[in-house]
Amino acid sequence: MTLTEARPVKAEPPVHKPSTRKRLVPYWLLVPGILWLLVFFALPLVYQASTSLQTGSLEAGFKVTWHFRTYLDAFGEYWPQFVRSLLYAGTATILCLLLGYPLAYLIAFKAGRWRNLVLVLVIAPFFTSFLIRTLAWKTILADGGPVVDVLNTLHILDLTDFLGWTEGSRLLATPLAVVCGLTYNFLPFMILPLYTSLERIDGKLHEAAGDLYASPATTFRKVTFPLSMPGVVSGTLLTFIPAAGDYVNAELLGSTDTKMVGSVIQSQFLRVLDYPTAAALSFILMAIVLVMVTVYMRKSGTEDLV
Repeated sequence: MTLTEARPVKAEPPVHKPSTRKRLVPYWLLVPGILWLLVFFALPLVYQASTSLQTGSLEAGFKVTWHFRTYLDAFGEYWPQFVRSLLYAGTATILCLLLGYPLAYLIAFKAGRWRNLVLVLVIAPFFTSFLIRTLAWKTILADGGPVVDVLNTLHILDLTDFLGWTEGSRLLATPLAVVCGLTYNFLPFMILPLYTSLERIDGKLHEAAGDLYASPATTFRKVTFPLSMPGVVSGTLLTFIPAAGDYVNAELLGSTDTKMVGSVIQSQFLRVLDYPTAAALSFILMAIVLVMVTVYMRKSGTEDLV
């Protein structure tokens, strides 16, 4: 008899499979969220899609007639507002990135014990109504105010006049005023994702880059910025998407020549009462933004987020 045959073979403990009830627990936890999305997202979306394909009037009533031409007519009539919305939102997003990245970098690496205080200052505007914050900009950019006087003294308004962003010696009721409002209101949406991404970067990587004789600019270009790309992508999306559909800033800080598509949708729903056109405009805007976001995320190397 061999040594192997002499040793008793230990029996493996039986594997207890979780009961069906336990295996279903994670799925039951998903039920509240799924119901919430169905009731407050999916069903309204289906209703809006149905509305966009209706014809009729408020007096005679609307009926679903599968009138797809509403989409062509709506886009053909209001395409300038779509272009204007994307232009304003894109400009505001770029300005938010240029303003927010240095501040997020400062909070993540240089703020020290003042970090929490600066973060509170970043989110402090959220304690005030969006409408009140926008109305405050009417006072800031008012004709004859200190901001306009300084810009006129520095001849900056001459340059913005040449670019078509202002008109004369005033800021209100111009594209620049709308972009300033969008930038201010959505700047925290850019700063917070950037800060979260930068805070996760190990400081030893900067030290290693310095040990390899990399200059601060090279360290930022080769180490910091690439590692902060998830924050850049998240921040730009959180800024661009709501800014493209915003209408408050265009209504309060702009004029009839600066109307965005959100203003048209609001007017069609609440003033003109042309519900099919308003619903069609909403779906067109959603489709355009969805395509742009998908292309942007794939080009930025974040396909796994799509």
